[in-house]
Amino acid sequence: MSPSTDDKYNMSFRKKLLTISSNLEDQDVESLKFLCQDYISNQKLEKASSAADIFHHLLAEELLSEEDPFFLAELLYIIRQNLLLRNLHYTKEQVERFLPIRRRVSLFRHLLYELSEDFNSENLKDMIFLLGNLIPNVKMTSLSLLAYLKKQALIDEDNLTLLEDLCKKVKPDQIKKIEKYKRDKASLVVTLPVDKKTESSCRGKEELFSSSDIRQLLGALQKADMYRMDRKHRGHCVIINNHSFTSLPRRTGTNADAECLKSVFQWLGFSVYTYNDVTKNCLEEILQEFKSHPGNADGDCFVFFALTHGEFGAVYSSDEAIIPIREIMSHFTAQQCPGLAHKPKLFFIQACQGKAIQPSVFIEADAIDPEHEHPPLVNGVPNEADFLLGLATVPGYVAYRHSLEGSWYIQSLCNHLKDLVPRHEDILSILTVVNNDVSQKVDRFGRHRQMPQPVYTLCKKIIFPVPQEELL
Repeated sequence: MSPSTDDKYNMSFRKKLLTISSNLEDQDVESLKFLCQDYISNQKLEKASSAADIFHHLLAEELLSEEDPFFLAELLYIIRQNLLLRNLHYTKEQVERFLPIRRRVSLFRHLLYELSEDFNSENLKDMIFLLGNLIPNVKMTSLSLLAYLKKQALIDEDNLTLLEDLCKKVKPDQIKKIEKYKRDKASLVVTLPVDKKTESSCRGKEELFSSSDIRQLLGALQKADMYRMDRKHRGHCVIINNHSFTSLPRRTGTNADAECLKSVFQWLGFSVYTYNDVTKNCLEEILQEFKSHPGNADGDCFVFFALTHGEFGAVYSSDEAIIPIREIMSHFTAQQCPGLAHKPKLFFIQACQGKAIQPSVFIEADAIDPEHEHPPLVNGVPNEADFLLGLATVPGYVAYRHSLEGSWYIQSLCNHLKDLVPRHEDILSILTVVNNDVSQKVDRFGRHRQMPQPVYTLCKKIIFPVPQEELL
């Protein structure tokens, strides 16, 4: 019997894990054992002779999967095996970006590992001498010594006195790591502790729910917090791509944006429709067609892009009619478009939100009006749930576009969708990364910057399913 598609994907992922394991040495394996002690029993870890053995336990505990390999990426990052991250389609920078919200290794365990890496053999001898009868007379590494102190409750996440004393006497420069740990720990969200009596009274009693039941419940709760993405098709993606106008300057580079969007959203499963140089009347026909499209009922989502010139709260058609963004979005309210009711409707505007400025040679503006005060942008979004409006720039400022490579905003959005959808990141998290990326860009003279702005009335997370095919 030939293997199923799922079996092939599973085997492909296990081959990647085996490749990672073959590139890790014995010291790395010991480090992984220490870092995984909060998730895998000591008995299982003691029997593990390779990284592959540890990966097997992580897979069994559903802490590692092809869909979500972040825990392993975190472990490789901590033990400084960053080159191996590429097997999981991560980079060092991506892991650092998501670590604050996705970490599994506790800050305290991470601290102990970091300290152990910086203690040399002389430091270890000095610590063993200072500790005297507090530790057994057996051969130890720096990591096993710190692990023993933790196991004996001589140190813990709130009691660092002994650790600080050792560092002050043996390696004073490590105190700064302990201080950083304290600051990072203080910045974490505080969770209510479990009452010790309640905890002890539950021990030994039959569990009402198995670990499998709990995982299924957590999975169901997570799905309840997400928009459905399992209907017959993903939905329609409409791209209005205006290059030429009656008198306004041509938007050179916009075709690069349109092609990039088409490629990415087809990859995400959307049916993509691109319209070039759209007049006001033509736009109205397009909006009428898609608000009443019979395919809306079986689709998960609707996406609309306007690549054009604009001013605050409005965009230009190719015949230079000013069309309010709110008017465009109002075609897709639940009353006007029942087929998209309770489904996410995403609108992205690559256009300036002010008056035109003189373009430079390579970087062009889609306008600017920084002196003018504008009403809150949320007024431009329909007063009902399930809408997202992503603007390339905040009100009153220009949105920059390279005459060959396309716009800063659209290119960043495409790149981060390609990068982060396979990591199961939701659209608002992706747009936050896009904001950060675009805000760091400057024109070639170092004078002009841009800051995108999303506004939304979404009620749930939008997480696009990971496409099975590679993006060309």
